[in-house]
Amino acid sequence: MPFFKTVLKAIRHIVLGIIDFFHKPFENVIGKTTFRYLACGGSNTVSDIIIYYLSYNFLLLKQPVHIAGITIAAHIFAFIISFSISFPIGFALSKYIVFPESNLKGRIQLFRYAVLVGMCIILNYVFLKLFVEVCNIYPTPSKIITTALVAVFSYFSQRRFTFKVKTITVEPDPLPVKEVINN
Repeated sequence: MPFFKTVLKAIRHIVLGIIDFFHKPFENVIGKTTFRYLACGGSNTVSDIIIYYLSYNFLLLKQPVHIAGITIAAHIFAFIISFSISFPIGFALSKYIVFPESNLKGRIQLFRYAVLVGMCIILNYVFLKLFVEVCNIYPTPSKIITTALVAVFSYFSQRRFTFKVKTITVEPDPLPVKEVINN
């Protein structure tokens, strides 16, 4: 286990070094946390879209999937595939790269992240259904538009809810301690 932690710390150090190197020209324009979110979220999103595209076109061959008497449209099943890969990667990037200063417990972060992702899944589903089936937009462009809308919602939710820094207030002692002098 110590070897695994050492490797993860080294990976985190390398990733932060690369992101922060590219942040330097923009440091007067955009904050470090926001830049890290854009870099991590952007790379995870691009990976998600590529996985979606490959799943929809080459794995599923644009055909619906039949599981236990249920038919799932190819564009929805491709979303399920891409999501199952991007969810754990997105959580790890957010927790360890973007918002490491969050002092919430990891299990609380994971629960909140799962709740947020649940809302994002609903938004993804609704937007994909709307764009593909109502607006007749091709599935991949629909996924890109959907991702952009959901990403804006996700950023503000993660910053203010999932990985927020909990302020700790110290209340003054109502009964001051008297100094005891030993004679």
